[in-house]
Amino acid sequence: MVDITHKNTTLRIATAQAIVKVSKPETIEAIKNDTVPKGNVLAMSKAAGLLGVKRTPDILPDCHPLPIEYTGVEYEMNGLEITILFTIKTIYKTGVEVEAMHGASVIALNMYDMLKPIDKGIEIHAIKLLNKKGGKSDFKNRFRTDIKAAVIVCSDTISAGEKEDKAGKAIIEKLEFSNVKVEDYIIIPDELEIIQNKAKAYQEAGIDLVIYTGGTGLSNRDVTPEALIPILDRRIPGIEEAIRNYGQDRTPYAMLSRSVAGTIKNTLILALPGSTNGAKESMDAVFPSILHIFGVLRGARHD
Repeated sequence: MVDITHKNTTLRIATAQAIVKVSKPETIEAIKNDTVPKGNVLAMSKAAGLLGVKRTPDILPDCHPLPIEYTGVEYEMNGLEITILFTIKTIYKTGVEVEAMHGASVIALNMYDMLKPIDKGIEIHAIKLLNKKGGKSDFKNRFRTDIKAAVIVCSDTISAGEKEDKAGKAIIEKLEFSNVKVEDYIIIPDELEIIQNKAKAYQEAGIDLVIYTGGTGLSNRDVTPEALIPILDRRIPGIEEAIRNYGQDRTPYAMLSRSVAGTIKNTLILALPGSTNGAKESMDAVFPSILHIFGVLRGARHD
């Protein structure tokens, strides 16, 4: 199965349909009057759909097992057609559109099975996804596309040429994937004044986002938080909590990180861990949703 361990858990909703077409009006009347020999078609088919959707990963080998936290079934009758609307909700890392289509399909097949003794001309049509919500596609095209960023690697050893930077490059890769233009990428030593001066200079130059990597641990030379916190106009605790929360699900050492998020005027400042995995996971934790902040800073309404 596809690796989804890097994804965030969000509310996922999907609605699918299937259409069962009978061949004569008498079949519709038998359904409405509950005179079908095999029993109540609508109720039994709904039950079949509820059972079937829970077995989706047993049928489709690449489908992830996930919690089904809501299932809704609606029927619409129009002439000789019965439209099945199947809605699923979950809070998870991946979507539920396949589960919704599977549920609608099972209901349609159960109707066919129950109705075939009285109607030999039944057809199943238009099994398809009607809509879905949640995940990356739900946020597509919602963010500014003119965001400019700078990436700063804080490391004595890397700045001295004794070690190669990988964390900063991982951050740049994620920014580019999120359509953020990287205006500058520099490596500096763990010096408090240099860290502060770079943040101020980039803000004055009109950079929207400044990301530091390194210096957020607990060694004597880890001074990035001490440098940045005094010059921030406002802290954003939710971003910091999201980063540590996400990391804690993957390693117990994430609680030791002192990641920082805040603003200097309209520039967002982030201080992330210096390890490659720590930097990657921190970016995965908050991107692309963090980009919403740049609209808010310019007066856009929350929605």
